[in-house]
Amino acid sequence: MVGMKNKRERSKRAIKRAGSFFVYIVQCRDGTYYTGYTKDLENRIALHKSGKGAKYIKYKLPAELVYAKEYRYYKRALNEEERIKKLKREQKSELVRIYAENNREIAVTTA
Repeated sequence: MVGMKNKRERSKRAIKRAGSFFVYIVQCRDGTYYTGYTKDLENRIALHKSGKGAKYIKYKLPAELVYAKEYRYYKRALNEEERIKKLKREQKSELVRIYAENNREIAVTTA
């Protein structure tokens, strides 16, 4: 029975880690990028803009969301955040550029 209880507890944790998770990049006033992940993108960006998000952004306001990607699983979002944080600035800028281009195309086709 002990093994069964641990298995149930693990499955409960796995369920909590599924849903919608976002990796995002915010560009600060000085042009630097901040990368993070969250379950609630709108709320997190609002926190950053109010200065109550990450300390890094607090003194570099205003900040603008320039990249966001949704993931179904927590671990995938976390791994992607780590990967993006390791990119060089030029690589992050290219990622942001491609994201902006793709979103511009979507906005034009839906308008």
